[in-house]
Amino acid sequence: MKILLVYPEYPETFWSFKYALKFISKKASLPPLGLLTVAALLPKEWEKKLVDMTLIELIDRDIKWADYIFISAMSIQKESVKKIVDKCKKLGAKIVAGGPLFTSEYEDFKEIDYFVLNEAEITLPSFLKDLEEGHPKHLYTSDQWVDIKNTPIPLWELVDLNKYATMCIQYSRGCPFNCEFCDVTLLFGHKMRLKIKDQILAELDSLYSRGWRGGVFIVDDNFIGNKRELKNEVLPAIIDWMEERKHPFSFTTQASINLSDDEELMQLMVRAGFGSVFVGIETPNEESLAECNKLQNKNRDLIACVKRMQKSGLIVNGGFIVGFDNDPPLIFERIIEFIQKSGIVSAMVGLLNAPRGTKLYQKLVKENRLLQEASGDNTDLSINFIPKMKYKTLIDGYKKVLSTIYSPKYYYARLLTLLKNTKPLQKNKYQFHLYYLTGFFKSIWHLGIVGKERTYYWKLFFWSLFRRPQLLPMVITYAVYGFHFRKIYENY
Repeated sequence: MKILLVYPEYPETFWSFKYALKFISKKASLPPLGLLTVAALLPKEWEKKLVDMTLIELIDRDIKWADYIFISAMSIQKESVKKIVDKCKKLGAKIVAGGPLFTSEYEDFKEIDYFVLNEAEITLPSFLKDLEEGHPKHLYTSDQWVDIKNTPIPLWELVDLNKYATMCIQYSRGCPFNCEFCDVTLLFGHKMRLKIKDQILAELDSLYSRGWRGGVFIVDDNFIGNKRELKNEVLPAIIDWMEERKHPFSFTTQASINLSDDEELMQLMVRAGFGSVFVGIETPNEESLAECNKLQNKNRDLIACVKRMQKSGLIVNGGFIVGFDNDPPLIFERIIEFIQKSGIVSAMVGLLNAPRGTKLYQKLVKENRLLQEASGDNTDLSINFIPKMKYKTLIDGYKKVLSTIYSPKYYYARLLTLLKNTKPLQKNKYQFHLYYLTGFFKSIWHLGIVGKERTYYWKLFFWSLFRRPQLLPMVITYAVYGFHFRKIYENY
């Protein structure tokens, strides 16, 4: 059997890092972890080929080669999926689809032959059995949650690691919280399901043995959902593994704000090689936090929480949302002020949207305020419901936030704030790659000579060189990110 695994394109977004990747001559941020895991679940004797459309085009020859086309996608890739399906059907190809987009919206894709939904570890074996027996069904679903201790190592042999900026692995699924706008618990449940430390070390070994040296994103929606297991088992094991191999990787992940309450956990993460963490801040407005059930963020000095993480050695990248019913008219100014004071340089601000099946979606349906399905991109100036705030006021305010925080003056000011708050890593924990040098010289040209930000670039460059030289690589990295963010905003 010949299987073509196809990963759709992404639109240009703040998350794509398209313009930043050009500085280090990489094609994409991350490989498609879900599809590579599915590939590992398929029979070993089957021929498999991956087409990651963030890297290369899907061509007719590849489609004709395959017996089945496997597609996995998220909502933001919907438009690319439609084009793939149309191309495949014109060539008479059989399509098998799974992943978050189809689990939520499979009814919208009538042309697809087979849907293998929910968690593939449960539904894919049933499909493969029926396929072998010659009577596959159209739809495979499950309301069970898989024990991910049985999930295989992704089939890394299908990708060229050098084309990507960062690798990725998964430690856990689920989230103990229940934010109204989020579909994580819908897809993966509340109960945290964890891999054991030996699995994680085996996955790190699989990347290490293939020559990877660099960043690894642990893709969990909430890495700290089970703190006890992390502190007692997983992080100490990663620390030993990293020290034995002279720190070949640097880690980043996503976590809830209560990470800032646990000094021991933060220190273990830093010792293990974590340099940054993405945290959903959402809003400084208490009423809006209560509205969306973001209870873990309520009754806190959120800026103090961010600074505790920064001082521990973790750079905080933050997510923010505007468009809540309880957002006051001054919410845009308050978010700008919060972002600047906190030193959150990579501040991802989006418009509230309601993914299908979430509590927010259900509420809006009842209130007759839902307009359409969410695009999956909350930064594309679309909103899929009728907001309480006037639509024009909301969009104008949102644009003001973006134009302000991504302007060189504001961006470099909070980068300086971050530098002052951040504890530098030990020298022996820095890795050097040749493409870093290439990226540095490109930054001098694009940002320091011809860029709008050249004055701010050089001021911060020399400030860091003389006062915090260990943080100079971070300055260059975030200067490049800032260029990307501004380019994306200017294209709106």
